[in-house]
Amino acid sequence: MKHRFIAVLILLACLQQARPADIPVSTAKKGTSAKPHPTVGSTAQSDAALEKSIRARFADSKISSDKFEVHVQGGRATLTGGTNILQHKGVATRLARAEGAAEVVNNIEPSDQARQKAAANLTSGRRRAQIKRGDAR
Repeated sequence: MKHRFIAVLILLACLQQARPADIPVSTAKKGTSAKPHPTVGSTAQSDAALEKSIRARFADSKISSDKFEVHVQGGRATLTGGTNILQHKGVATRLARAEGAAEVVNNIEPSDQARQKAAANLTSGRRRAQIKRGDAR
């Protein structure tokens, strides 16, 4: 019993010597690239580079069919265009901010068809927040 206690103390002393800060750990998920925030570092991202990265992000997303226009000046992204899906307007704003835009001016116009569909969904009660898990069965 005494020898086990001493062995545990030695093990604890060894573990205390190897601190976790000394061991590099990657927090990135497999299959993703760790991308630093555009404004982190010595200089902010240039307007042209920011505009290019926002356009690339739009092209890689589900909103690519909407062909939104992007203009960046002084870190402020202005989005223009039209969409038949109301949610694409909000998605475009979030994607632009995620790419590093300091401010986003969203001038995207949803079509009348998109507005009517959203209104119909609200009046028919198709909102997910209204459905309780127990009632969904």
